[in-house]
Amino acid sequence: MVLDETRCQLLLVAHRKAGLWLPTGGHVEPLEDPWDTVARECREELRIEAVPSTVSGTRPLFLTVTRTRGHGQHTDVSLWFVLRAPVDAVTSYDDEEFTAVTWLSPRQILDTPGDTLDPHMHRFTRKLGACLGEL
Repeated sequence: MVLDETRCQLLLVAHRKAGLWLPTGGHVEPLEDPWDTVARECREELRIEAVPSTVSGTRPLFLTVTRTRGHGQHTDVSLWFVLRAPVDAVTSYDDEEFTAVTWLSPRQILDTPGDTLDPHMHRFTRKLGACLGEL
């Protein structure tokens, strides 16, 4: 999850396959360290370097297990890392995976209907907000 720590806004992407607003992410390759996956996916999807946040550093803040929807259903185990980047650092994205990107405050995410987001997004946002003293 990319966080602009100054503006306290989070980056979400409109994921083509999932049809949901999600944090960026990807799959860990065999023998790949999860933080290395974060760095690789950040470069591939957003064309920025992964910079650890002050909230959780290079460790995940959150872990979820989710059954995916649509064609090719499978179970995803997700490690939610928090990265930091200013809003203006994200100037492009992988348009084969995403149709759009948006920056939202924790409150805006919590006000967004849950069926348009990752099923764990509200819970993650409350946890991050508590860590930041925002909620």
